Amino acid sequence: MTTEHSGSGDVARSMELLWGTGERPSRGPRPGLTLDRIVTAAVAVADAEGIGAVSMRRVAAELGVGTMSLYRYVPGKGELLDLMLDKIVELDAVAFPGPEAGWRAVLETVARGIWQLHHRHPWLLQIDQTRPLLGPNSLDGLEFTLRGLSGLALPDREKMQMLMTVEGYVAGAARTGLNSAMAEKRTGMSNEAWWKTQLPVLTRAMESGRYPYLARLAENTFTFDPDDDTEGDAAFELGLGRLLDGFATYIDRHGG
Repeated sequence: MTTEHSGSGDVARSMELLWGTGERPSRGPRPGLTLDRIVTAAVAVADAEGIGAVSMRRVAAELGVGTMSLYRYVPGKGELLDLMLDKIVELDAVAFPGPEAGWRAVLETVARGIWQLHHRHPWLLQIDQTRPLLGPNSLDGLEFTLRGLSGLALPDREKMQMLMTVEGYVAGAARTGLNSAMAEKRTGMSNEAWWKTQLPVLTRAMESGRYPYLARLAENTFTFDPDDDTEGDAAFELGLGRLLDGFATYIDRHGG
């Protein structure tokens, strides 16, 4: 469920802070306190307690300073969130291969990097980034990706659409497993218990003859456990491979 939106604060101020073009604190900043420390502390709070726990007061407590000290560096939570989204890209940066590695290796690196990013920062799935603010770390990642795809004889627009498709797939795959874990935590009921509760009714439905194709499914069809990291990674890799196979077919036909 989306709870926050990128760009919800003063967009111009967020961009100034992201790119270091804004004014520095002028009213006696606290010794040792920096914008980077504030953002890093906010990410730590979100990782440990969820994005809903992040507030100027909570981050100030994490740093052991007064809340008003933070406002000398960042106007509010909206701008802080924009900085956090760029910061996690820096914290979990991956090594991008060059064009010589081939487009597939590049997109695999991007996909696995985003996969890990979502698992290290589960709150990321609760952020609507329909209008993203592009900071230096985000643009660095995009630059390296496009450098890796530069050997493709496809229009720039199609390269970008390929990248967006990969990002959408990864986010969806990550959401399945992470939402499952959050549901168990929220309800106190395991996934196994959840399905066992439904089993008597579903068994009668299968025996009714109304659902012949469902009834003929192999017994292990639904044995996938989204809470098992090994199974989750395997399912992710299976889907990623088939997605890139489709791209390969398209590139062979249209891009060389």
